Amino acid sequence: MAIIIAACTLIIILASVWTVKQRYQATRRLPLPPGPPGRWLLGNAMPKSYAPFQFARWTEQYGPVFSLKQGHRIFVIIGRHQPDMKWITSQAAVDIMEKEGANVAGRPRFIGVQETLSGGFRVSHEDRDEILRRMRRVLHPNLQPKVAETYEPMQTRHAKNLVLDILNDPQNHQRHAMRFSTLIGQAMKPGAYLVDSYPILRFVPGYLSELKAWHKEELAFYDGQLDAVRRQMICSLTTVKREGTATGPSFARFILEHQKQYQLKDAGLGYLAGVVFAAGYDTTASAITIMMMAAATHTDAQARVQEELDNVVGRMRLPMFTDQEVLPQVTAFILESLRWRPVTLGGLAHRASKDVIWNNYLIPAGATVVGNHWAIANDPEVFPEPQTFNPQRWIDDAGRVRGDLRFFTYGFGRRVCPGQHLANRSIFINTALILWAFRLSENPAAKIDTLAFTDTLHIQAAPFEICFEKRIDENVIRELCVPGK
Repeated sequence: MAIIIAACTLIIILASVWTVKQRYQATRRLPLPPGPPGRWLLGNAMPKSYAPFQFARWTEQYGPVFSLKQGHRIFVIIGRHQPDMKWITSQAAVDIMEKEGANVAGRPRFIGVQETLSGGFRVSHEDRDEILRRMRRVLHPNLQPKVAETYEPMQTRHAKNLVLDILNDPQNHQRHAMRFSTLIGQAMKPGAYLVDSYPILRFVPGYLSELKAWHKEELAFYDGQLDAVRRQMICSLTTVKREGTATGPSFARFILEHQKQYQLKDAGLGYLAGVVFAAGYDTTASAITIMMMAAATHTDAQARVQEELDNVVGRMRLPMFTDQEVLPQVTAFILESLRWRPVTLGGLAHRASKDVIWNNYLIPAGATVVGNHWAIANDPEVFPEPQTFNPQRWIDDAGRVRGDLRFFTYGFGRRVCPGQHLANRSIFINTALILWAFRLSENPAAKIDTLAFTDTLHIQAAPFEICFEKRIDENVIRELCVPGK
């Protein structure tokens, strides 16, 4: 009897192994998604500039999901929110990033931007599961929705300051909103460094010297900022003992106070605090600038928002966070701005950790998978007349913000930006205050080029002029936006 049971068990095991093998072989016989022809051995040449625009053109030519090869690397680019009937596909292309999110949650190896420029410390590019989980455990208590509400006084204060800056110096509106350089954005473009496709290049003397120099500069800055917080904490302890007061909370202070709890090493601690702040501030400021560009070039849509602000808020007080639920036009204007000119134009690269089958095509394990925000934002099946700026596409028949429409502003799946709740609140209060205080328009003699942006991962608009007309009495604006009020 025991022999029979053992024989049956062996047969079941062999049958299972055979089945798995057959499925694996069948999978490997599936083709990659179609794509442009490449050069022998070298594969495809990445676009030298503004890759998301070229990727969008290839989406039109090769379909909602297409592939590229560069050296040993395979790139799969997703360019549609959902496919149209032309391609007769069985599921939405974005399902690769969402329903298969667990299988495309990794990051490809970035020898240039992550290992060299960032010293392996940039959380957005971290691929090691245990380290990533540890970093996210630190981020979550500080960025979850309920905690994001505690930043309201600070965000309101900064929004008031921006209104006053524009009031005092309207010509430099972009400088008031944008304060960070585009250094990291240059290095993070797809194909920016051949060393990612041909790792042997890292041994070429001097090849990565520029990135190494930038890393030293960036590391010194972030560590210096963290040291400043340490000194403030020491001083606050003395102040508490002497006067019974203490400095306010901050993310840097939190990680210093909980370093042992979260098993954080000294190396890279400044990066963890600094990179999160810099990335969030940079993208939020860019979103505010794009919002102002949209308002100046689409005055009818702006007027609709201002009519709502007048009806709900009036002209003798400032808009507040508590008004957001009854300001759907403000929210719709923001959502359309973020779709119309996505802050992260091309999207961050993901890595497939296992084979993914889509529409009888193979996305092999190890492939770099990119959701091209620009192409997805211009999917005509989801956003009719996508080049038209139309906030009303986000409003339902009852006048509420639609719950069945979304754009992936903050990324996809498990790698969605953890700071999205904080960013959304900041964009809302700045939009509400600016459009409450000013009427924005173009200078007829200096028309705005709404497609002039830096060629970086997180875009920044080229310099443009806006005419700011005060909608509210200047004395009222100054009184309500006075610092500390």
